Amino acid sequence: MGTELLERAPRWILPGRGRAVLCAVSGGLDSMCLLHLLSAWCRAHGGQVVAAHFNHRLRPNAGRDEDFVRSWCAAHAIPFVSGSGDVAGLAQAEGLSIEEAGRQLRYAFLRREAERLGGARIYTAHHADDNAETVLFNLIRGTGTAGLSGMAWQQDGVYRPLLAVRRRELADYAAAEGVPHVEDETNSDPDAAARNLLRLRVMPLLEELNSAAVANINRAAAHVRSADQAIEAEAARRTAHVEVQEGRVTLSLRELGEASGAVKARMLLQLFDCLGTGRKDIGSAHLQAILTMARSTATGKEGRLDLPHGVTARFCRGWLMLETRPQPLTEVQLQPGQTVTWGDWRLTLLDHREGAGVALRQRRQEESAVVTVAPVVPGERLSLPETRGGGRSIKRLCLDHHISLAERDRLPAIYAGGELAAVWRLGVDEAFIPSAGAPCRFIRIERSAEKEESP
Repeated sequence: MGTELLERAPRWILPGRGRAVLCAVSGGLDSMCLLHLLSAWCRAHGGQVVAAHFNHRLRPNAGRDEDFVRSWCAAHAIPFVSGSGDVAGLAQAEGLSIEEAGRQLRYAFLRREAERLGGARIYTAHHADDNAETVLFNLIRGTGTAGLSGMAWQQDGVYRPLLAVRRRELADYAAAEGVPHVEDETNSDPDAAARNLLRLRVMPLLEELNSAAVANINRAAAHVRSADQAIEAEAARRTAHVEVQEGRVTLSLRELGEASGAVKARMLLQLFDCLGTGRKDIGSAHLQAILTMARSTATGKEGRLDLPHGVTARFCRGWLMLETRPQPLTEVQLQPGQTVTWGDWRLTLLDHREGAGVALRQRRQEESAVVTVAPVVPGERLSLPETRGGGRSIKRLCLDHHISLAERDRLPAIYAGGELAAVWRLGVDEAFIPSAGAPCRFIRIERSAEKEESP
């Protein structure tokens, strides 16, 4: 059988002449066959394959698997590298599934080893059955065209030369060539993982209905991939000229509105790429929320939406902005009876005391004085009753109250008629303290809803 199985892949997928490549090897049938095939290919083309084994430390036999691969490689003069990680610990710390935590640690190890080899290609043994199972698994979990596209021959530096090969063909190859392997005892347990159930029970039923089920699923995935690539290309064309600044990307709502539905969603994902946060954890619900708000703000109304990775989507004057940097707070006028959200706070100007806030004197000549909220200016001063001998700088008062610089810059400072009257958490200037029982203007101050601390 030789390297015939490898030659079903496009030629550009296979190792180049004289190249060193890294083969991910668990010790199971699929990866041992790939290692055997790549070893023969590289010898014939003046290259070298390095076997890389990652110990997930999840099973009692995990050490046995590593020893098996190491010994086989030594017997066949194949360089061997290994790594391990606390998969269970990462899963618990990050709230991940065991499978996802294992995948993250495994690929991080493979990429490190590939870098040590001078940027070598990483090869994995995913085959046609794996691809069909992936498409079905994504379908039942809920996915778009990207998930229905299945696996690519190459993605993110990982090469999969066996995607046109069936699992049973690898078993035949191992038997004919005398390639040994070890079995992961959990692979035969349909209750051990959702993929096991799909592989052991669902796929056999589908092949009873149609013996070409795997081939047909893979063919459909290839068609979907072509459509998905066209959508990605159109989205890239429409976002080619977005304004990109540090911590912000800006797109015209008109440009977004002219695209079709599938392209709109992909344009948004490309904005996350431009922002530098990437697409991970950005689901269809997030994209739909952005598009829904875009429609509601098309008439000029402003809107704001908090998203994963600390990203905020803002809509203003016909533009969509995705931002990661904290936006500077500006001076805002307070209108009687109207609540204003300013940074982490909500402020309401009242003519009576109600709740927590600051009370300012109100003389007849001051009734029309504009009241505003603005960021604290560090150089300004407050004269407080307890600070004898004149005013003190805002900076000094914040130090006295153990308020950090970051907190200071987000404290509401109240101005009346252009003069600093009070700073929340610091106090009211003596010149603006109302007399007992006298009329006052009261600014009620409370935490905004999203900043409320949990009890």
